[in-house]
Amino acid sequence: MTRSKQLLGAVSSIALVAFSASPALAEGTTAGQDITNNVSVTYDVGGVTQGAVVDSDTFTVDRKVNVTVAEVGGDTTEVAPGQLQAAIKFEVTNDSNDAVDLALSAQQSAADDFDITNIKFYVDNGDGIFNPADDLEVTYLDEMAADETRTVFIVGDIPTGVVTGDTADVALVANAHAADGTAGALGAELVDTAGANTAGVDTVLADGAGDVDAANQGDFSDTDTYVVSAADVTVEKTSQIISDPVNGTTDPKAIPGAVVQYCIVVSNSAGSATATNVAVVDVLPADVTYDSVFGIFLNGDATCNGGAAGGAYDAGANEVSGTLDDIPASTSRSLYFRTTIN
Repeated sequence: MTRSKQLLGAVSSIALVAFSASPALAEGTTAGQDITNNVSVTYDVGGVTQGAVVDSDTFTVDRKVNVTVAEVGGDTTEVAPGQLQAAIKFEVTNDSNDAVDLALSAQQSAADDFDITNIKFYVDNGDGIFNPADDLEVTYLDEMAADETRTVFIVGDIPTGVVTGDTADVALVANAHAADGTAGALGAELVDTAGANTAGVDTVLADGAGDVDAANQGDFSDTDTYVVSAADVTVEKTSQIISDPVNGTTDPKAIPGAVVQYCIVVSNSAGSATATNVAVVDVLPADVTYDSVFGIFLNGDATCNGGAAGGAYDAGANEVSGTLDDIPASTSRSLYFRTTIN
């Protein structure tokens, strides 16, 4: 039998090429994680399987910084003149693939009607309602994990003297800083890593452009608008002679012994905010004596009719007082009482 000879090394066949031990890089892979890709090659020589040839490649995932800020509850927040600690609510999310600290700041528009004062930031305790006794006052968000969202309130005071329809635009800006893994310290501001990719953890700023910030700067912003809704309250006090000791109720005159009814009408104009806690205090002149038999009537109409008995008379101060019900826009309520001319 004739046999053919083969020269060793003259013929080789590759049996397996390229085996990956790790999945492909995902957008959300954590910064600092090493991704290793292993390859193994086996082959035969002269029909004999040779030892596998292997190699691997490892690189470190870089930090992709992305932050979002979103106003919560509508684009406007109604406030009153002189209101203290008026709060607007935002949700701040760390969309980065690494933990970050977020420095907080408020930017006010130069094109609106007024600025708020005494600005502070609070992190919500979880109930979604601002309460300075329960929420935590902060200047930055500490150690925010990847994909974490926190509710933040901007709180400020509304000046007196503003009127219905005045607005103040306030933007919350959250700017990414390095998280050092230790609570209670704001890390260094994050910036793009210059030059080519390094072996360590590089930083890429991937944020979009918010209301008052540019893209790829490591920050983001959104705006809410304070809108003033003021009550436009007026008061009118009139008197009417009810009777006198000579003419009775027929064409009575303002003579000693005459009964005088005082009518105090409080009105709120159209389009105004509801006036609440409407307290009326009327100091009587020394020339009249309060009529305790008639008493005091509250929440009468614009002509001082109707209403219900209430209020109080302080003999020491010689004053009549009472609290009216809330007065919505385009509404009048009255307090009325009687005196006798001394």
